[in-house]
Amino acid sequence: MSLQRRDLLQYSALAAALFASQSLGCAALQGKASKPLRILILGGTGFLGPKTVEVALARGHHVTVFNRGRTEKRIPFGFEGVEHLYGNRDPLLPADDARGPDGALLQPDASPKGLEQLAGKSWDVVIDNSGYYPRHVKSSAELLAPHCKQYIYISSISAYADNSAVDANEDARLAELADPTVETMGAGYANYGGLKVLCERAAQAAFAGRCAVVRPGYIVGPGDPTDRFSYWPVRFARGGDAVAPGDPNDPLQWIDVRDLAEFLVTLAEHGTAGVFNACGPAQPGRFGDVIKACAARAKSPCTVTWIPAEFLAKEGLGGEDGAFPIWNAPVGAYAGFHTWSNDRAEQAGLRFRSLDDTLDGILEWWPTEIERRRRVTAQMLEDAKKRNQPAPQTQDPEAWRAGPSAAQEAEILAKWKAAEAK
Repeated sequence: MSLQRRDLLQYSALAAALFASQSLGCAALQGKASKPLRILILGGTGFLGPKTVEVALARGHHVTVFNRGRTEKRIPFGFEGVEHLYGNRDPLLPADDARGPDGALLQPDASPKGLEQLAGKSWDVVIDNSGYYPRHVKSSAELLAPHCKQYIYISSISAYADNSAVDANEDARLAELADPTVETMGAGYANYGGLKVLCERAAQAAFAGRCAVVRPGYIVGPGDPTDRFSYWPVRFARGGDAVAPGDPNDPLQWIDVRDLAEFLVTLAEHGTAGVFNACGPAQPGRFGDVIKACAARAKSPCTVTWIPAEFLAKEGLGGEDGAFPIWNAPVGAYAGFHTWSNDRAEQAGLRFRSLDDTLDGILEWWPTEIERRRRVTAQMLEDAKKRNQPAPQTQDPEAWRAGPSAAQEAEILAKWKAAEAK
């Protein structure tokens, strides 16, 4: 993951080029593509999907999205010139929820449709970012294989069996399920990684030699619905006494959703097959660098207190399921959690923008996201009232979906200071 050593002149030229690519994203995708592609996206209206659509349209490609229409009720899909096909990709279920943003059936005079409406149609590339169960991926891939040139499946770094090896690559051992027919994520998403592996294999079997599998780590940036990374710039922008877990030298990996989208379109344009980690950043990231950059954006005075991983673990606040999102102490089973190699993906065209670009993008987007959450929550409550139904369980639109609340953070900080004083 480090730059190859070269003589001084070569290194200077490379460093300048790298800085430019990190600052601007994937420079290779500026302008129109030499040959427009017909791209089908299975999903396409959530987080990664819209960014991929945006890149594809900017490059002059023709885009079709196939989904159930649910997400568009919550997150407007504001692209023109995109073909929409609505249906359920599960071949055993009708697309009875194929509705538009207003809730109305999109085809009230027709029977609900599923994958059959893709039959016989052709695309150059299929990008599957909504495949979670191998039966679904197998059905879509086998149906489309005779009429499409390439299948790009978005998997996950969770496909690996463990995270103990530092700087591991795509040849690391994969997760396996005791029951390959299971179609539940299991307690604590225990089946997630194994299911992703089976989905990969289904796509690779149908598109032998024509399939690209991309394994992202934490996908972050504007539009992230999880708040796992957004918590940090938003929290530190508020200022005050802030807590940072672990050590500033703890490794951290993240990939901006816009960089991942550009990489997918790059793979499509080059017809690239293979398996690629997409974890980022270009150089090994440190949690301390992220915290420092977040604190620099504070709107009022900000102090940072680093609390050791050992103390947090004793309080039940450490690790992947602890109080602090995205961070993990790099020890034992998690020694390599944030050190996966991106070499193959970078050779295939993956580029990373700067941390500053990602943080600024999140902070610019965040107020609009809070407003959207307020609006959606109010609409859900109003709809239930109109139908004389009980008010649905909703999240506080003002609250983070990851990370400690202000009260919880203050409590953690108070416990640490009390322990230090003993």
